[in-house]
Amino acid sequence: MELHEMLSGAYGGILRTLENTLEGLSVADINWQPKPDCNSIGWLAWHPTRFQDMQISDFMGQEQLWIKDGWHKKWGRPADPKDSGGGMKPADLAKFKSPDAKTVLAYFKAVLERSQKYFTTLKKADLDKVMEGVPFKPPPTVGMMLIIILSDSLQHAGQAGYVRGMLQGMGWHEGLTRK
Repeated sequence: MELHEMLSGAYGGILRTLENTLEGLSVADINWQPKPDCNSIGWLAWHPTRFQDMQISDFMGQEQLWIKDGWHKKWGRPADPKDSGGGMKPADLAKFKSPDAKTVLAYFKAVLERSQKYFTTLKKADLDKVMEGVPFKPPPTVGMMLIIILSDSLQHAGQAGYVRGMLQGMGWHEGLTRK
């Protein structure tokens, strides 16, 4: 197995989790918060997608899909390249609204497709490049950042499923088709 195949498969697993979690949810369900200072399912799907879009776009030296393809408009958010949900306060979370599941998944799929194209270009020297100007001590390499993005995305996708369970109770995933 090649490195790009492993990364593509791992990042693709996030999509399958989000598809199962979002299946059959209304916009109200997607935006439901267990408490006012908790993240909604929509936020939990959006935030790691934004983070991935920001980082992979930066690695590729390209504009973020969030801005380039106008995804920010579908969330009613500004075309701010730093808008990823980090540091949001409860009032910000209350104002955050996700569109329907189809749109949430379409943005993730667009970001995933770009990421998978990027993975095929990676060489060992690319992975070993130290990232300067990031808020991590010590600064990570590109390879470590790809693992950080993957780990963060997996955690948030799992949290989205947990929030759905809080909303609908046990067994919400029974009968869902495995993708």
